[in-house]
Amino acid sequence: MHPAIEAFVYALVALLVIFDPAGTAALFAAMTPRDTPAERAQQAKRACVISFAVLAIFGLVGEGLLVGLGIGLPAMKVAGGILLFLTAADMVTARGILRASPEERATATATEADISVFPLAIPLIAGPGAMTTMVLLHSRTQGSPLMIAAVELALVTALLVTLAGLLLARHVQRLLGDTGANVIGRVLGVLLAALAAQIALDGVRESLNLA
Repeated sequence: MHPAIEAFVYALVALLVIFDPAGTAALFAAMTPRDTPAERAQQAKRACVISFAVLAIFGLVGEGLLVGLGIGLPAMKVAGGILLFLTAADMVTARGILRASPEERATATATEADISVFPLAIPLIAGPGAMTTMVLLHSRTQGSPLMIAAVELALVTALLVTLAGLLLARHVQRLLGDTGANVIGRVLGVLLAALAAQIALDGVRESLNLA
């Protein structure tokens, strides 16, 4: 397999696991019960555009920012792996922000404010886990323009899938129900935990080789 294709597939899977389109769509539907289809579509599109801008920029400049702060990439991988593992633990145990409590859902339902920026774009889609993942994905490209393009294409693809889920949120909610959304979230959480462990182990291995 061509390295660029491999980078695209790896990045796409990682980002889809982080974004959890089905779970995010179910929560989006619960948070916008009084909005018209046009209003929900507008918020979903705006959230995905904002998420792309945040994640694309953070992916491109994040590693340089770390260098400026004197933080090595192996340390970032270990820290990123730990953060992703905590995100995965929240997904598996249904304690994370994507698994809002009934009280949180009631509060969100009671408001008629635009939720496209907060909490939909940040932190539901472009959260700390997604930002960390983008930095780590870009670190794997070794500055290759083709590999960077593959990662950015994966980001666009993952966001399009997420957007499709948000646009079909009502149907997803009816199809999955709370139980189905929780099952999918837990399965994705297990996969994310394995990915997080691999990233952390790679960071430890690299740090030992540099020592």
